[in-house]
Amino acid sequence: MGIRSLLPRASDYQLEFLGADIVAGVTVAVIALPLALGFAITVGVPPVVGVTTAIVGGIVAAVFGGSSFQVTGPTGAMTVVLIPLVARYGVAALPAFGLVAGVVLILAASVRVGRYVGFVPWPVITGFTNGIAVIIILQQLPIVLGAAGEPAASTLVAGTRTVRAFITSPGAPTVTLAVVTVAVMVVWTRLPRVKVVPASMIALVLGSGLSLLEWFDGVARVSGVPRGLPAPAVPLMSFGAGADLARAALAVAILAALESLLSAMVADGQTIEERHDPDRELFGMGVANVVVGFFGGMPATGALARTAVNVRSGARTRVAAVIHGLVLLIIVLFLAPLATRIPLAVLGGILVVVATRMIESHSVRTILRATRSDAFVLILTMGVTIVFDLILAVEVGMIAAGVLFIVRMSRLLQISPEGLGGTEPSQHDTLDEARAEIELGREEIIAYRIDGPVFFGAATRFFDQMLKVRPGVKVIILRMRRVPVMDATGLTALQSLIEALGRRHILVLVSGLQPQPRAMLERTGVLDQISRNRHHLFATSEEAIAHARAHLHREDHEAAT
Repeated sequence: MGIRSLLPRASDYQLEFLGADIVAGVTVAVIALPLALGFAITVGVPPVVGVTTAIVGGIVAAVFGGSSFQVTGPTGAMTVVLIPLVARYGVAALPAFGLVAGVVLILAASVRVGRYVGFVPWPVITGFTNGIAVIIILQQLPIVLGAAGEPAASTLVAGTRTVRAFITSPGAPTVTLAVVTVAVMVVWTRLPRVKVVPASMIALVLGSGLSLLEWFDGVARVSGVPRGLPAPAVPLMSFGAGADLARAALAVAILAALESLLSAMVADGQTIEERHDPDRELFGMGVANVVVGFFGGMPATGALARTAVNVRSGARTRVAAVIHGLVLLIIVLFLAPLATRIPLAVLGGILVVVATRMIESHSVRTILRATRSDAFVLILTMGVTIVFDLILAVEVGMIAAGVLFIVRMSRLLQISPEGLGGTEPSQHDTLDEARAEIELGREEIIAYRIDGPVFFGAATRFFDQMLKVRPGVKVIILRMRRVPVMDATGLTALQSLIEALGRRHILVLVSGLQPQPRAMLERTGVLDQISRNRHHLFATSEEAIAHARAHLHREDHEAAT
């Protein structure tokens, strides 16, 4: 598969669904406008940056992306990464971060890494998503409360300081607008007959209208919304800080990849037969961020909330996302002056509701009731996301999930010297086999049934337990039909075990070796070594038992003569 598989194709478009796509695109645009304005203000950039990102990124990603339903633009998760970058490098550095991150995403798509996002455990994803939701809510506190505490590196600390500043000097008008906005959105979504009209737009109109009263004259409002898009230009890059730029752009690229692919996966789950192409999705997101960078926008990613609305609104192809971008462009060209009357508190209230709905309470309850290790990973990932940063949270969550998975898998390994089950994977021992095992106890033979993977997490226990052999045993049969997987550590443990037992003059026979362990033992040359050129390797336990008895019979005969 070459680069051609990542490019747009005619099959992406089906004009018979144009009507449904137009309706969905207009609906999503109405929701996307306040979010684009709000996220730009949250990051600390002019509102035009957020709208430009939604228009340019939304259209380009829809054309080049791998999902028929993905809607791209500025997101709350991305603001969490961008806020410290703006504080350190300034607003002018954002387009450069987006451009470099876009190049990274294009390279990632070229080497086909998109498919590996499916290996991220669900507790990590849920903890990550819920942590982002909490951070978005904390980020809105200054504009919702109309108070600003002292800046802090941690969003949690900054939010705490903002609450303290508000308690010291409360401002009723700003809080009133935010509360009214939240209340309108909550009530509107519970009215089934009017749910077709987006609650965010109703709240935006009512909140802005209420703010025209004299009591709200002093509230902060949106400013700097031009009538049109900025002209494309090459982003300014400081090559003197190349390492810092690359590190920051890599963090942006990782977050964009994770959020976009997870959003596309959620969209897949809401449809019947549609499935996104993860590598093409990364490619489209990379191209979108490169183009957005030239228009002076902020890094973009797949937007889960807008994508879900797109699906629920009846979108059938990627044309809906393109329409969403075009409608936003029309709004900017003809309705920009109206945006200057929007209070920041209203935008903050809308974002608080959107973030609250991001919290997956059902998934959290399910995970907390599943296993203690999954619950631990969820809480750990969510905590690190809130207290530190997103990329660290994913890294810590993945490491914790991996370690706990290894522990769980190691406990699956069972070594049974008696009460042996069947020689077939799904059958019990026959009566003759059971009698044979009882007879083995009277002879100088012992058989071990090994159940489960023999890998680095369980190799030590495998080695130690197998060495605990009762005195007088001359032959050990390792029944390995139920060992599906073995790694290099398990291979080494098996080799060392056979050598250690050999020094004690104990013969080891192996039966029922499965394809994966056998193939690895053959590739490394260990199979011939541990099985004496395969003379001690048998397909069934019955054959191994017969050979063991014949071996003891020969030894007894030689001793007698």
